[in-house]
Amino acid sequence: MVFPVETEQRVKLRALSVCQEHLRKVLETTRKVPQMMDSFVREDKKSAQQLFTEIKELRDNVDTARRMVAQELAEIGAILISREDFLRFTNLTSEIADFCEGIAFRLMEIMERKWKVAPEIKNDLMKFSEAVFETISKLRETVMTLNYGSAKTLEKAKEVEVAERIVDDLYRELEVKILNIHIEIPALLLLRDVIALLEDTADKAEDASDAARILTFAM
Repeated sequence: MVFPVETEQRVKLRALSVCQEHLRKVLETTRKVPQMMDSFVREDKKSAQQLFTEIKELRDNVDTARRMVAQELAEIGAILISREDFLRFTNLTSEIADFCEGIAFRLMEIMERKWKVAPEIKNDLMKFSEAVFETISKLRETVMTLNYGSAKTLEKAKEVEVAERIVDDLYRELEVKILNIHIEIPALLLLRDVIALLEDTADKAEDASDAARILTFAM
């Protein structure tokens, strides 16, 4: 069956809309990580616990939004040839929310056990988490340009790459610093997990940016 061009364009915009809403929820989740890190730096356990609860709730919201995207794409059906690209993009960004919960959990474990972390390391962690959030923000900007043509999207996608490279540099520096500090082994392992998950978050944003590039050709 041949569908009118207007109908095909309409379902593309419908699919894009639910993907953008899903990513908005992912960004909300990621925004909480630097806030959680700030509580960690200040040793404000009460605030950190509240933020951890919020992150878990937001992660659940992301999962719900991901299922809504899948349902929407199923309802659209074969008319949207690129529906697998939309689904891949959403699955990639959903993982970011999972990483955020993992980061928050590990920070809470360190605080619960009152393991001491050097102020210099804490400040570097704060800077690192902010750089990761900047990467996700750039991804959000990239996806918001999908309505405006491939040239704009490709330009914004490059900004995601630049932000991710900054994260990589910070990760390498911080990993060496953590290995050289005097701290209990369990705390050391948790800190390494935290920075690895932060880097994974930025890496996943870059993967999602690549997926967005593919979506430009579908739009």
